[in-house]
Amino acid sequence: MSHPFERILLATEHSEFDSGSERVALDLARRCNTPLAAVFPVLSNPEYEVIAPQLAEHAEQEAAANIKMLYEAAAIAGVQLEVSARRGAEPYREIVQEAADRKSDLIVIRRRGKRSFLSNLLIGEMVSKVVGHSPCNVLFVPREAQLWSHGILAAVDNSPNAEHIAHVAAQVALQCGLPLTLVGVISHDEGALRIMTERTIGHVLAIASSVGVNAQSRILVGKPFEQILNSAKEISADLIVVGRHGESNLIRTPFGGTTHKVGGLADVPVLVVRG
Repeated sequence: MSHPFERILLATEHSEFDSGSERVALDLARRCNTPLAAVFPVLSNPEYEVIAPQLAEHAEQEAAANIKMLYEAAAIAGVQLEVSARRGAEPYREIVQEAADRKSDLIVIRRRGKRSFLSNLLIGEMVSKVVGHSPCNVLFVPREAQLWSHGILAAVDNSPNAEHIAHVAAQVALQCGLPLTLVGVISHDEGALRIMTERTIGHVLAIASSVGVNAQSRILVGKPFEQILNSAKEISADLIVVGRHGESNLIRTPFGGTTHKVGGLADVPVLVVRG
């Protein structure tokens, strides 16, 4: 089985809200024995900068100081780091483009940023857009979260992406030597839906077990996001893996979708697997 992540991109502004994502990205790069790339988006408004150039200069100086501190943290962690500062009116576009340019296979990003009139969102607006447009997998990390060390829960449904989600989760579990629990959630425990879900779970369990992962499965009944979060706490899973499929409306309706709710309410990192 191939290495789970070989081209990791950390998206950060080195704020207090980025502390968890920075910590996990550095630890993950060290565990994977791979260099770490980082993108530092700098908000740019050419018209405003003409009127108030001193503020633009201050923003540049602040970004440079934060990037320096990020390099220092990487040196302490023993991780080779390369940081790119990208200027633009919409930070999420710079992050997504940097991932595309580098052919990244994982973006690591905070869950929410500074508090504002959007502070009641489960996931920050910028992060929602990164998830919606990313060319690769996205890992968003709560501020207090650590790199996983206890167990992994992967949520799958009856979509074509179930096999891919299980494959990625199994790669991570195998590399980390952690148990993997595959979960399917159904709205009612009867009929064709139950049979179809049993088949899906049996198939992805076989995939995980065939590569030597300690895997088990569960079929739960209820609201998907509630069952996923409750099950993760019950088994002490400190990484949740979900799919992005069916979440194309994430940007337009940031409160909707199982992926959004799981990512916004989980106390642990959430890996969103791109289909």
